[in-house]
Amino acid sequence: MPKATAKRKIYAKKHEKGKVAAPRRRGLTLEPHQVIQKPMVTEKGVFQANSFNQYTFQVNPEATKTEIKNAIETLFEVSVDKVATQTRKGKPRRYKFTYGKTKSWKKAVVKLKGDDKIDFF
Repeated sequence: MPKATAKRKIYAKKHEKGKVAAPRRRGLTLEPHQVIQKPMVTEKGVFQANSFNQYTFQVNPEATKTEIKNAIETLFEVSVDKVATQTRKGKPRRYKFTYGKTKSWKKAVVKLKGDDKIDFF
């Protein structure tokens, strides 16, 4: 029983409320034009843009949510409310007797604040 309470105290010290962890930084620093690779203009994407003010982009797999937010705000001069990301795995493909795989890629769904719009249609 005493070991459990000691572990809780150690855990509580490490994870005190109000302390913010330092942001993770990989060795690579990306410019805004390197973060956003292309907008995804699909039927679902157009529906989300018109209905929910959300836009979908293919982004650099090394980019973080913060970098994506800063890149969208810089390139399109809008204010971003929220960023959701997905890492899409490559699919296995076959051509005749050759087996291969498509590349994995990262997708970001960006929700804009208020009446901001991005016009690339």
